[in-house]
Amino acid sequence: MAAERVLVPLSDTVTVRQTVGYAVQSGLETADSLECHLVIALPYDVDLPEGKRMSDGAEELLERAENWVEEDADGADVTIETAVLGTDEYLFGPRDYAEIFRAYADDHGIDRLVLDPEYSPGVTASMLQPLERELDRVGMSYDEAPVERAARHGRLVLSHTGFDRLFATFWISFGFYLVLGDPFYWFDLLTGAAVAGIVSVSLAHVTFSMPLDRVQSPLRAVRFVFYIPYLLWEIVKANIAVSAVILRPSMPIEPTLTRVNARVRSGLPLLALANSITLTPGTLTVRANDQQLLVHTLIPSAREDLFDGGLEKAIRFVFYGRESAAIPSPKERDDAEIVGGDEL
Repeated sequence: MAAERVLVPLSDTVTVRQTVGYAVQSGLETADSLECHLVIALPYDVDLPEGKRMSDGAEELLERAENWVEEDADGADVTIETAVLGTDEYLFGPRDYAEIFRAYADDHGIDRLVLDPEYSPGVTASMLQPLERELDRVGMSYDEAPVERAARHGRLVLSHTGFDRLFATFWISFGFYLVLGDPFYWFDLLTGAAVAGIVSVSLAHVTFSMPLDRVQSPLRAVRFVFYIPYLLWEIVKANIAVSAVILRPSMPIEPTLTRVNARVRSGLPLLALANSITLTPGTLTVRANDQQLLVHTLIPSAREDLFDGGLEKAIRFVFYGRESAAIPSPKERDDAEIVGGDEL
């Protein structure tokens, strides 16, 4: 009987050990020998300053997983292959992960993928459901490991991370309240603190899409302050460009619908980029999904600015630092295209 070939994508979750065990057990039940491929797909931000840490963590997890396979095999005929995927390309959403798994499976003659129910490659939440949809789309057969998980709704414990989120949410809410009110009026200070306290206790656990860092988070706030004048300048330039077009008698507008794969994480960074694009006259973000932006552009210069990626680089600077802003533009990396014109 031919060896069973199984692909197991790994991420550092509480159920990864059970997933590996299920892959070995189920593979040996259907064949006398097993070829187990353990892979880790690194997200697109491997080029960020923390990329070396992520790469080292991937190698460590692969070594642990190899030991788990050997333990579970218990002397059976099992061959182990390991690989780190995504080191030479950007992976920024479930679609890219599904396609890279499909390509690896085709190259190695693998028919089945065993999926960890908590699979989360470098992000803060499980991406299982969207990944399942994309695996179906590319025709990749997969099997979700039947693991035992702890209850998701446990007792509220105020860890360091929980306190950081609570603290940040309180001050953001309090500051916003005072902007709308009077920061020198005692009643506004009192009611603002009360409202911020309610908001932080209620929403701190869902407010941030990325882990807070006591060093990086304040730095992001400082970089955001520098980003505001840049955004205002882009808005002024775009206003002038659009005004120059619409004031001409011929009004040479060229409405187009464009698709851009942005190299920012989903959540707050993607929201900031989508809103910045919408605030800039001549461009309107129609949809933002899995780092893919669908943008309506009114004039050619607005479309060219979008493809040049100035706002994208600025948002990367805000959230990831100066080094991360030095990436090719969407046009240079072939991540931008026109998908429709006036007829849409």
